[in-house]
Formats: sequence, structure tokens, C-alpha cells
Amino acid sequence: MSVILYSLDGCPYCEKVEQALDENGVEYETRWVEALHSERDEVKRVSNQRSVPVLVHEEAGVTMGESDNIVEYVETSLS
Repeated sequence: MSVILYSLDGCPYCEKVEQALDENGVEYETRWVEALHSERDEVKRVSNQRSVPVLVHEEAGVTMGESDNIVEYVETSLS
């Protein structure tokens, strides 16, 4: 499974998503982003936004932000 999570160390919303991924046994790769929004070029390129968390599920062609939406997707589509 090709799931990538763009995350910021210490971000409570990112931690919420990480917990959901772990609890549902989803294998994923974390890509850490810079603390400054202006330096988050990679996450901007893939999601057209600079905020995190952002989940990319390459096999399904899904890219999404907002932790609550990501958790719902994890629980309904990835578990």
C-alpha cells in the first residue's frame, strides 16, 4: 500500500491521524515538513495547500487534508 502522511513534529492533528493509521494497521511513510508554512513546498506541490496533515493514498488517487476527514477515510477505506 502506498500511503504517505505529510506531518509536522508536535502537531496534535498530525498525531491524531498517525494514531488512526496505527490503530487500523495501515502501513504508511511519514514525510516531515518544515515548521514554516512558506517552506512547505513539497506538501504544496502534492496538495495545493501548505497546512498539515495531508494524506496521499497513491493507489487510490486520493490526496486529502483535515485530520477529521483523514481519520474517517482511514477507518472506512483503509482498515
